Amino acid sequence: MTFNTIIRKITDNMWVKHSFWTAVAVMLSLVSANMLSLEEYYWAPISTIIVMQSSLGQSWDVSKQRLIGTVIGALFAGVFNFVFPDVNTLNFSLGIFLLGIICYVFKLTLSAYRLGGVTFSIILLMHHSEIAWRIGLDRFIEVAVGICAALIVSAVSAQCPVMKEIRKSIK
Repeated sequence: MTFNTIIRKITDNMWVKHSFWTAVAVMLSLVSANMLSLEEYYWAPISTIIVMQSSLGQSWDVSKQRLIGTVIGALFAGVFNFVFPDVNTLNFSLGIFLLGIICYVFKLTLSAYRLGGVTFSIILLMHHSEIAWRIGLDRFIEVAVGICAALIVSAVSAQCPVMKEIRKSIK
């Protein structure tokens, strides 16, 4: 086997290409989050990695649900924290349950509920120096940066024929 054949086999591998585009998207989200001076910038690449696991068409739909879930989780955490300023296991669990009911009432997906629950949890369980609504706004921006980076890179990489094969195999 020649050197060129080995290189071609490596670069034609779907895992290599998907890993490459995911790394590009993560880099874009990290650079963007750092440019915006986001305190908990790590949520941007986490969101990017999650979104990069979907096809472009799925990414748009799922990302919209995830953003809505993030907003609802943040808003609900602010209201919940006002009603229950001292969070404990029982009232936190009640909050997660109520968040699920809210997502159901608004006919959202489980994807929206999951990210809403994550946002709700981060705001209420992590010790922050800022008030809940500010933390919620920060989480929304961090997640939005990650989702946008993933969508941009997904759109660019979708033009690459091999990426279509990768997306099919991931489904």
